Amino acid sequence: MRLRYVIGLVLLAGAAYFAVFGGEYSLLEVRRIRRELIVEQERLDQAKVELDRLRAHVDSLEHDSATIVRIARERWGMIRPGERLYRFEEGDTGAQHARPGRATSPPDTSRSDPLR
Repeated sequence: MRLRYVIGLVLLAGAAYFAVFGGEYSLLEVRRIRRELIVEQERLDQAKVELDRLRAHVDSLEHDSATIVRIARERWGMIRPGERLYRFEEGDTGAQHARPGRATSPPDTSRSDPLR
């Protein structure tokens, strides 16, 4: 009777060990997968927010002429007939200013947000 009790305890301990540490669906593996699921859900939520922002930007580009005018002026320095373009160098306090009426090169857009 005592031998059966010991064998039963050993088998029970072995089954518990296998349930926690062994197999494809061990407790540790399930915890890791749940953590990954939370991280991926956060990434999905961020992607949805970004997608909504991009859709709104596309809609404004397709239907709002003021947005197109603003982008043309900011990025490419376009002006309407009769206007003058003034550009100022950043960092200098008056040492180098663009001359009035003289077009200079377009602003550097590599550092700015492409979807303002």
